[in-house]
Amino acid sequence: MRQVSPRAFITGCQGPELTGEERRFLAEAEPWGLILFARNLVDPPQLRRLIAEFRAAVGRADAPVLVDQEGGRVQRLRRPFAPDYPPAGLIGALYEADRDRGERAAWLAMRLIAEDLHALGITVNCVPMLDLRFAGAHDIVGDRAYGAAVDTVVALARAAATGLAAGGVAPVAKHLPGHGRAQADSHEELPVVAASHGTLSASDFQPFRRLADLPMAMTAHVLYTALDGARPATLSAAIVNDIMRGEIGFDGLLMSDDLSMGALAGPVGARAGEAIAAGCDIALHCNGEMAEMAAVAAAVPPLNGRSAERAAAAQRWARYEPADIDSLRREFAALAGATDGAARP
Repeated sequence: MRQVSPRAFITGCQGPELTGEERRFLAEAEPWGLILFARNLVDPPQLRRLIAEFRAAVGRADAPVLVDQEGGRVQRLRRPFAPDYPPAGLIGALYEADRDRGERAAWLAMRLIAEDLHALGITVNCVPMLDLRFAGAHDIVGDRAYGAAVDTVVALARAAATGLAAGGVAPVAKHLPGHGRAQADSHEELPVVAASHGTLSASDFQPFRRLADLPMAMTAHVLYTALDGARPATLSAAIVNDIMRGEIGFDGLLMSDDLSMGALAGPVGARAGEAIAAGCDIALHCNGEMAEMAAVAAAVPPLNGRSAERAAAAQRWARYEPADIDSLRREFAALAGATDGAARP
């Protein structure tokens, strides 16, 4: 592998194998990482080949490969890649009934998910959700959240992150500084949250503040009128610097949410440039559209300085620890009342 300095973005790709155009793009643009979706998945041998092709194209054997594997309705890899896992909300309900069982179930779920991902060469999982669940809010968060109480979310998200790390997979906390109050789906339109700074600080920010040592976080495409009335968090230097880095104290690798989402306006290249200018370390672009990928690559700088240091630290964060996986699956099924599908590999 050649030694290269990657650029400050994560990209997707169109299908289950790289096209010639995509190989050339990856070799020239040198993104930091690749994110996977259902369109990229056929079976485990195919996925391992795709990941190997990506790393060969960018010239880095350790180039990060990411996925959203939360469990429940946001689980990109299903059979034959992985069993079904329950949503975070189910584990949160278990925690409310029995805290020890709930924390153990959160750790087990992510240790088992990490085992599935590690075997395929995937090194980053975009969990845990640190968003609080609010009654009456849009269901885009819903049962993806561990719960409505800060203590519940903190305990279970910490257990989930340590479970992932034990399986050799790094976590990404999301969606900083808190998506739970949103009344709209940011995939489709820009949510506007009118809560006061004091209210947000006392609730929404708290899980992120208490887990500020996690290695990576993802921004929210949400307009918080009390914090910045003009720009959503992803594009707001005031929110990134004063709130995320300052008040919350997060100093890990900060990536945008997907720049192709409907919450953001304007050309995608401009969105990428604005996210980096606001203080994001990495621009995330997911849809695999070549023209958009090229625009993002042209708009972002090489990953250097403090951002490069954060990226390197994030890649060192997780260390695989061998375990009796069959035993852990049986324990998880017994603790969480998991479905038959979640109980077996």
